Amino acid sequence: MTDAPQTEDPMVAALLREREGYVGRGMDDRVAQVDEQLRLRGYESPTGEKTSAPAARSTPPKGRRARGIEKA
Repeated sequence: MTDAPQTEDPMVAALLREREGYVGRGMDDRVAQVDEQLRLRGYESPTGEKTSAPAARSTPPKGRRARGIEKA
């Protein structure tokens, strides 16, 4: 699982999961929108928590092969 803080409010918990997904995909504008909704519900995200861009993948995951070039 994740190191996300536990909460009793199911809406805050859902927003935190949503935020985590956006952070992983590098969608900073969506992260900001979720942060705004969290603040409206009285939840303050931990200070120093920065969004980082996901690492670019130059090689396919292990056990998979890159697609071949399709020929007509």
